[in-house]
Amino acid sequence: MNISIFGLGYVGSVSAACFAQMGHNVVGIDVSADKVNMINQGIASIVEQDIEEIIKRQVASGRLRATQNVEEAVRHATVIFVCVGTPSNGNGSIDFKHIQRVCGEIGDALKNKKEFTIIAIRSTMLPQIAEEVAIPNLEWHSSKIAGHDFGFAVNPEFLREGSSVYDFYHPPKTVIGELDKASGDTLEKLYEQIEAPLFRLSIDEASMIKYADNAFHAIKVTFANEIGRLCKVFGIDSRKVMDVFTRDVKLNLSSCYLKPGFAFGGSCLPKDLRAITHCAKQADVEVPLMKAAMESNEEHIRFTLEKVKDNGKKRIGVLGLSFKAGTDDLRESPVVALVEQLIGKGYDVSIFDKNVSIARLIGSNKDYIEREIPHIARLMCGSIQEVLAKSEVVVVGNKAEEHEAVLGELRNGHKIIDLTGLKNAKNGNLKEVDYEGLLW
Repeated sequence: MNISIFGLGYVGSVSAACFAQMGHNVVGIDVSADKVNMINQGIASIVEQDIEEIIKRQVASGRLRATQNVEEAVRHATVIFVCVGTPSNGNGSIDFKHIQRVCGEIGDALKNKKEFTIIAIRSTMLPQIAEEVAIPNLEWHSSKIAGHDFGFAVNPEFLREGSSVYDFYHPPKTVIGELDKASGDTLEKLYEQIEAPLFRLSIDEASMIKYADNAFHAIKVTFANEIGRLCKVFGIDSRKVMDVFTRDVKLNLSSCYLKPGFAFGGSCLPKDLRAITHCAKQADVEVPLMKAAMESNEEHIRFTLEKVKDNGKKRIGVLGLSFKAGTDDLRESPVVALVEQLIGKGYDVSIFDKNVSIARLIGSNKDYIEREIPHIARLMCGSIQEVLAKSEVVVVGNKAEEHEAVLGELRNGHKIIDLTGLKNAKNGNLKEVDYEGLLW
C-alpha cells in the first residue's frame, strides 16, 4: 500500500520504518526539517534497537522517504497515519493542538483529492476526541464527510521504548477502531502479516483501550513497589515473593477480577486488605494504592446507590444477597452494604436469594446479618415472582442462574439494574426490557 505518516517522532519513525520493511511505500511528514533530512539521508532521528539499520535499508530501497509537503503526502497515500504527540497540559489534561493542526492540514489537502483515503489516528487520544477534534477538523477543511468521502479509524500502538521494532512485529494485540467498514477492512489487510489477535471496535473503544493498558501498567508497578517496601521492613526478599505471585496465571496474571461489575466483598478480600494496610501503617510504610482500593470499593457502592436512586422509585427488589452466586456467605457482601444503605434512606426492599435461608443462617453468617441488617428476615421473599410483585426496580446482585429469568420468561416491565452481567443481556435478549448494566 501507499502509506503516509504524519509525525516522525518515536511512534511515527518506527511505524514508517517497519511498514516500509513490510514492503509498503511510505512517506513520512514532519514540521522539523532536520527530521525529514535525516530520514532522507537514511539516518534515524531516535535511538532504538535495529531502527537505524532498517531506515538505512528502506531509504536505499526507495520504499521510505520523507517530506514537508503535505499536499504531496496526502496525494500519495491510500492510508494516512497520524502519529503526532499529545502532550500534557499543566493541569494534567491532554493538549490536542497537534492533532487539530495536522487534521486541518490533511483536510485541506483532501479537498481536491478524488481517491478514497483513510485517516488512521495512531496518536494516543482519549475517547470522544476523535469525534470532537479530529473528525470535525478533517471535515471542515476538506468539505467532505467522514465515513463517506474518506475513511477514518483509530489504531493505537503498543510499542515499548527499547523494544519497539520487535513490538511492532509481535504486538500483544492489533486494535482497529473503525468509523466505517472500508477503513476496518483496509487496516485489517495492512496487518495481515502480523501474528496477533485482531479486534475491530468502535473508535471510542479503541481509544480507551490504550489508556486502560497504560493505567494498569502503572498500577502494577506501584503495587509491586508497595509490596516491596513492606517486604523490606520485615526482612523479606520481595523478588522471591513477587516471583511466586506472578507464577499464578489462574488468578493473579489472568483475566480474573478484570471484568467491570459490582464491588468486591466476601470473607477474604476486604479483611486481608485492611490487615495489610494496617500492618503497613504500624510499620510506618505508606501504601496509598492499597489504601485507595478500599476507598474506591466504598465509592463504587455509593455510585451504585445513586444509580438506583436516579430511577425515582421507592420499591426495590434485590436478586442475590450473597457476595457470590452459589454460596450463602454474606460476610462483607457488597450487596448487603447496598441493601443497608437503601433501607437507611427509606426504600422498601424485597430480597430473594435461594442460597440464603434464614432458618439455616448460623455462626458467622448469622452474627453478621444480626449486626448489619437485623430485620433481614422480613425482607426475604420465597421466590423471584414475589420480589417482582413487590418491586418497581429490580437490582440483580449476583450471577445465579435463576436470575436470568427477569430478562427471559419473567420480563414484565420492571426497570432492571444489572450489577453482574446477565447472560441474557450479553446475548442481546433485551426486547421490551427496561435494562441497564451498571458499567455498560
